[in-house]
Amino acid sequence: MTSIDSDNDATRLARRKFLKHCAFGSMLALSSAEVFSATKHVLSPHKHPKKNAVSHTSKRSRHDRKPTPISKRSSPIPANAKTSPAIHTNTQFSPFHKSIALHNLNTGDKITLTYFEHGNYLHDALHEINYFARDYHTGSIHPIDLKLLDQLHSLQSHLGTHKPFQVISAYRSPLTNLAMHFQRKGVAKHSFHMEGRAIDIRIEGLALAHIKNAALSMQQGGVGYYPATQFVHLDTGPVRSW
Repeated sequence: MTSIDSDNDATRLARRKFLKHCAFGSMLALSSAEVFSATKHVLSPHKHPKKNAVSHTSKRSRHDRKPTPISKRSSPIPANAKTSPAIHTNTQFSPFHKSIALHNLNTGDKITLTYFEHGNYLHDALHEINYFARDYHTGSIHPIDLKLLDQLHSLQSHLGTHKPFQVISAYRSPLTNLAMHFQRKGVAKHSFHMEGRAIDIRIEGLALAHIKNAALSMQQGGVGYYPATQFVHLDTGPVRSW
């Protein structure tokens, strides 16, 4: 019994040594593979570093890219003002854009702006023109007839000048017009000025008669000639003259 147990103990001890050697060898083999792999990764250079850099930047989010600058409008409207929708569209027989230059002799206000562009009347520009043409006696503001603005633009084209129209009178409130009717001869009791459909103008350096003749040749409304007070009256009423 003692001999058999001794043999068994010897056998078990030999088996344990064998398994221990096998396990240790496997660990060495695994460690060698990992070390080799890590060494290969560190020592191997990138074959196309520039290509990889381009690929990286091309995947950058569009929110990280700098926006393309937008050119500012050349107009008296503030640069930070929001763009308003056009309030009227009429592309038939219309040029690409229409600009106008005005100088109010009563208030000293001066504006030069584009009021029509891409087939649309520009909302912000019209608001500025309405304020410019206000009744300076009462501060009242009234929409100026779009046909009157086009009439002025056509007259400017006929005269071949970019000089501003000097405005003597534009919109008149009913109160102002009534007072002028009683004070001055020739002021109509129901003037087109009260509807924003008339304007009295002259142009520095141009003969008043030349302005009148150009306005008459357009046949676009009423034309009044006042050489004594040095202005030409334009309105969008029936074609007539006096």
